[in-house]
Amino acid sequence: MASKQHGRARSIATATAAFTVLASLGLYGSAPALAAGSTRPGAAAVRTGVADTALGQEHWSTTTAAPGVQVSTVTLSNAASPFWTVTLEQPVTSKVTGSAADAEVESGSWVTATASRLASYGYELRVEPVAWPAYSDTPHGLMGYRLRVGEFPTQAAAATAAAAIAADGFTTTTEWTGYDASTPATLENIHVAVIDPKVFTGTVEGTHDGALAQRQTPSAVADQLGSLVATNGGFFVIGSGDGIPGTQSGLGVYNGKLESLASGARAALVIQDNGRKFQVADLTSSVVAQVGGSRYAVHGVNRVPGTVRDCGTAGATPTTHPEQDVDCYETDDLVEFTGELGAALPTGAGTQVVLDHSGRVLSVGARGGSVPTGDTVLQGIGTASTWLGRQALVGRTVKVDASVRNAATGASIPLTAGTSIVSAAPLLVQNGRTDIDAAAEGVVDPQDLSFNYQWADARQPRTIAGVDKHGDLILVTVDGRLTAGSEGFTLAEEATFMRSLGAVQALNLDGGGSTAMAVGGNLVTNPSDATGERPVGDTIQVLP
Repeated sequence: MASKQHGRARSIATATAAFTVLASLGLYGSAPALAAGSTRPGAAAVRTGVADTALGQEHWSTTTAAPGVQVSTVTLSNAASPFWTVTLEQPVTSKVTGSAADAEVESGSWVTATASRLASYGYELRVEPVAWPAYSDTPHGLMGYRLRVGEFPTQAAAATAAAAIAADGFTTTTEWTGYDASTPATLENIHVAVIDPKVFTGTVEGTHDGALAQRQTPSAVADQLGSLVATNGGFFVIGSGDGIPGTQSGLGVYNGKLESLASGARAALVIQDNGRKFQVADLTSSVVAQVGGSRYAVHGVNRVPGTVRDCGTAGATPTTHPEQDVDCYETDDLVEFTGELGAALPTGAGTQVVLDHSGRVLSVGARGGSVPTGDTVLQGIGTASTWLGRQALVGRTVKVDASVRNAATGASIPLTAGTSIVSAAPLLVQNGRTDIDAAAEGVVDPQDLSFNYQWADARQPRTIAGVDKHGDLILVTVDGRLTAGSEGFTLAEEATFMRSLGAVQALNLDGGGSTAMAVGGNLVTNPSDATGERPVGDTIQVLP
């Protein structure tokens, strides 16, 4: 049996350990205070200097990319001493996915029992209480406990210890404690772009820049378009088992055309009048096909009938609620395909109808082929297939109406030329206050702590968009996963940082390996994927 004294332990827990709840939410220091002579984005003066903030000490360096467009490099640091450690996990069945999963935050009873077993093997261990972040729709206070063994200088050393512990019948993982929300981040490498539409004479748009099924890196698109600044955009499909790779798994509107539907009520950045006006809000979308007096709801645009990435669709199973990175399924499904798809149409059982530009039915037949130039295709399975077969006869007209609405107010978002919508989740800031609706948008589940804990509550690379009270657009990226030493933000830290910039609205965009910012066509972030900058779905482009 391998030696049990793996690393230095800060404390030794036994089955009778007393648990102390720590209230920290991962925010540190005093209220934001600027060094003399420095300012923040949104102010009229040059954005430079040093700032002591709730997240740590920030060092700012700012340049002007064009009148009305300022780009800043920010280094945020704290005096912290993180290390690699071994975390014990409980094998569970996820309530969200129904699949086997491992939970690192668990109940006191499980931790007590597991700590007793570990102690019997001679392991030195520690118990760490974990608090709920400042979400608006989850419990507050104690989330649960985390059980860990050792402090190690390298991941390899931690992995060796984890293997030995696993050999004794435990489930383990190695973790960097600098990703924990309960401790200050050692280093964050951040980029901030602020676009003032009152001064900037160029345009801002969300774009797929070509076929929707085509994935490109943000810097490549920026280079092709001659962009001043570019970031990645919303969530998109990566694997063919989840849909059509490259297409968005949430709401997507480009130059006024709806190209993908919302996954329930989820956060989105709305760019109007080619970048003269911006807003962030939870949005919903709907599409209805009508032949005469007969109507049928279209549940998807440019996706595989029957498969709904990120869920959030009426009639889907196992849930109609949004669930991040989860597939839901429909047996009765009507899907619209546009000429921008740029990929072969899905095949399989069901009915396919081709419509010309006026909605007149040109053909009815089996699913497959491609979208003819200038035309639209409807595919139906189940009862949707039956409806098409009965109603969408050759020569008839099928009227397809689409709408996008603010989920809170019901206000319609006009789908006009110059309007782009890029969607992800969750909302971070609303009306100037932290308002992270993490459960409602399906990025966490209070009843299933195995679901997305690391995605939401640990530090990760992030891309963020927000709007300040002056109407300026704020685009932010933070490197993570120790690329160039940077650890990333939690969702709660994103909200804190955006509010410190003056954002009154903000949302989390796609992050992780997708996070990227290009300035002048050149990548300025450090991608966390081993292969480098990730090809993504849509992007946000600031064009001269």
